[in-house]
Amino acid sequence: MSMRRLAFFLPVLIFLGVAGYLLVGLTLEPQRLPSALLDKPAPEFALPPLEGRTAEGAADGLSSAALKTGQASLVNVFASWCLPCRVEHPILTELSRTSGAPVFGINYKDKPTDAAKWLRDLGDPYAAVGADRDGRVAIDWGVYGVPETFVVDGKGVIRYRYAGPLTEDVVERELLPALRAAQKEG
Repeated sequence: MSMRRLAFFLPVLIFLGVAGYLLVGLTLEPQRLPSALLDKPAPEFALPPLEGRTAEGAADGLSSAALKTGQASLVNVFASWCLPCRVEHPILTELSRTSGAPVFGINYKDKPTDAAKWLRDLGDPYAAVGADRDGRVAIDWGVYGVPETFVVDGKGVIRYRYAGPLTEDVVERELLPALRAAQKEG
């Protein structure tokens, strides 16, 4: 009889353990996941330009050298197929106009024609966009998913990372203070 009870309760106990583990995971915020690259130089990379992009500087790709000009910058990882990227896009557009820092884009695993059309339709806030067709550069940056935004100081050191779509609250409370601090770093 005790074997029969064990056969009944063991799967129930295993289920409760797995359910508890998953419930704890639901309380975690992906924006708060630590980045191993904070306060370290951005990975070395050179991405080709996004084909079909028509904005000024469209013929230029994006490389780590663009992040070492003495001016703090924002690097945004995005894709045309990413719905949260569409939500944050007006905020990025406003940041490109008002922050005093260039906004660079890494287009992640996207079809060039789709990405170029997306930028034409929604507006192009990027000083330069690199096409990361295979996602290798994003992996080097430690990207968990799109969108993600980084603040990089003028020496090419990553000072801040935000995973997920930017909101006005996040920009005011976290991103702009991090950008101001990075601008002082040089």
